Amino acid sequence: MFYLAALLVIIFDQALKLLVTYKMQLGQSIPLIQNILNLTYVRNQGAAWGLFYGQGWLLFIVAIVVILFVLYYHYNLSRKDIIQLGLGLILGGSLGNTIDRVIRGYVVDYIDFIIFPVFNLADMMINLGVFVVFIRLFFSREDRDVTSPL
Repeated sequence: MFYLAALLVIIFDQALKLLVTYKMQLGQSIPLIQNILNLTYVRNQGAAWGLFYGQGWLLFIVAIVVILFVLYYHYNLSRKDIIQLGLGLILGGSLGNTIDRVIRGYVVDYIDFIIFPVFNLADMMINLGVFVVFIRLFFSREDRDVTSPL
C-alpha cells in the first residue's frame, strides 16, 4: 500500500505537469467551474503560497528530510496500519515536487481555486497524507487504555 500509493502519486502528478507544460502557455488560465476553479499554469519557485521564493536548495533539503522521516516511520510501523497509506501519499507528493525542483528548477502548479493560491496534485496528496496520519493518530489515542502511561 505504501509504495503503490507513492508510485501512483508520482506517475499522475508528473503526467499532469507534463500535460500542463506542453498544452498550456505560462500564465494561461482555463475556467473549469466558472468563478470557482480554473486550470492555471504557473511556475512556483518557492514553497506553498510562494513562501521561500528562490530558496531552491533550502526547499530541496527540507524535502529530503521529509522523505527520510517518512521512510523511517514506514519501516518502524506496522505494515497493515492505514497510516502507511498516509505516509505513501506524503512520500509520493514530496518526491513529485522534488523531481520538479531538480529537473526544472521550479514546481509546476495548475489547480487554481479562485480564493486560494495555485497548487498541484502532489500538494493535495501531501495534505491528504498528513490528514490520514493525524486522523489515525487521533483515533489510536482514543483506543488506548486511560490508565496506560502511553
